[in-house]
Amino acid sequence: MADKIKVGVIGPGNIGSDLMYKIFRSKNLEMAMMAGIVESEGIKRAKGFGVPTTIEGVDGLIKDGEDIKIVFDATSAAAHLKFNGPKLKENGIVAIDLTPAAIGPYCVPLVNLDKLADEQDINMVTCGGQATIPIVYAVSRVAGAEYAEIIACISSKSAGPGTRANMDEFTETTSKAIEVVGGADKGKAIIVLNPAEPPLMMTNTIHVRVKDKKVPFKKIEKSILEMVEELKSYVPGYQLRVPPTMDGDRVTTIVQVEGQADFLPAYSGNLDIINSAAVAAAEKIAEKMLAEGGNK
Repeated sequence: MADKIKVGVIGPGNIGSDLMYKIFRSKNLEMAMMAGIVESEGIKRAKGFGVPTTIEGVDGLIKDGEDIKIVFDATSAAAHLKFNGPKLKENGIVAIDLTPAAIGPYCVPLVNLDKLADEQDINMVTCGGQATIPIVYAVSRVAGAEYAEIIACISSKSAGPGTRANMDEFTETTSKAIEVVGGADKGKAIIVLNPAEPPLMMTNTIHVRVKDKKVPFKKIEKSILEMVEELKSYVPGYQLRVPPTMDGDRVTTIVQVEGQADFLPAYSGNLDIINSAAVAAAEKIAEKMLAEGGNK
């Protein structure tokens, strides 16, 4: 399609499959290849939709993925760091990294995507980062943030092998991004896998200790509420579960994320939000490419 940018996905698991469904309805992106390393269910699923596939990983995508300009990496931090990231960069393909590898700068679309338009590799932080950093930033932009702590609670059923393998990277990457993108002087991230049945929606508790205690709570609350509404533009199931409160210099709120159930269950809001953020970032990058004739 002349009016779309061709994209590929590496990693045909749950995240990669859900990404494919989201790309299908994108106005700027064309699903041009699904790459894996075995003939998995995800590869078969992509084939069923007529999507070209390869089981030679990033090498197969580069070799056979004609005119692909953007690639989503939904594998692991180690794979992106050692293989996928460097190889995509060598071939001039923009990488949208959904692992915690963080070769490139952290991207939280609402907060800093405009500053990353020319980056070759952007990192989508983590699911918890995408759900909480906008709120930390909403506080820090009006009152500063001396310290921010987030607790991401996700259903155990929505944590696949990749998520479980990257638990250490999750806490490190999210904590750092709370500081670098969210604007907090010090950040801390905790993840909890909840085994409850039936599975619960993803919930995120956010605590921020403000710097400027003279800023009225109403101003902080307004900033948070505005951010929530903006985030709903690409994550419709994002909502405040507990409205913001302030005790002394500490602001606390709880947000809930219900997934769009494109491929994954609605309770997998943790996977839905990072995928939705990644597609939102790719669409903006694709818009720039299209404006510059990058689909040719």
